[in-house]
Amino acid sequence: MLVWINGPFGGGKTATAFELARRLDGSVVCDPEHVGFGLHRTLPPALRSDFQDLRAWREGVYEVLDLAASGHRGTVIVPMTVVEPVYFRETVGRLRERGHDVRHFALLAERSTVVKRLRERGVGHLVQAVAGKDAPLRRESFAVGKLDLCLERLAGPEFAEQVWTDRLGVPGVADHIAASTGLRLAPNTDGALRGRLRRAWISAKHIRLR
Repeated sequence: MLVWINGPFGGGKTATAFELARRLDGSVVCDPEHVGFGLHRTLPPALRSDFQDLRAWREGVYEVLDLAASGHRGTVIVPMTVVEPVYFRETVGRLRERGHDVRHFALLAERSTVVKRLRERGVGHLVQAVAGKDAPLRRESFAVGKLDLCLERLAGPEFAEQVWTDRLGVPGVADHIAASTGLRLAPNTDGALRGRLRRAWISAKHIRLR
């Protein structure tokens, strides 16, 4: 099975993916952003736009995930925002046509909730402490710029199953996905503090400048 976790930037995709992987024996996280940033590094900085617009990215993601889903015996977990219907068909759609059992989830939340999460992730707390709570989201400007489009597109029926996460923490989102897919997760033994520290560390490791 391949579990694709979609959602706006800052919506909790990566944290949820690693929470699933932590509690699901034999699973692996495959992040298509690595393909995109690899393509970016081959281009002059002035030519680096949204890597999803490159056909090479969509082809590469399809080929890599086809190989992972075919060759890995456990569940493949994919945290990636894709909101363009054509790009969605060229990745998720093609993997399904190939015969893979792809379960797709769009993590949604109110706009204010996502903006708050963007401010808090990574170095957000430090920025707020120095510059104030209304400091601009410098690292997250790309994410904020795409936020309204993401929320609008991902609410559509073609991007089902939607999971509203405003009042649902990361372990709860993982539990929801597991229940929907029939996957059996190990119990969540993290306390509140340990869980926050774990998710902060994961978030910090996966923040990249665009």
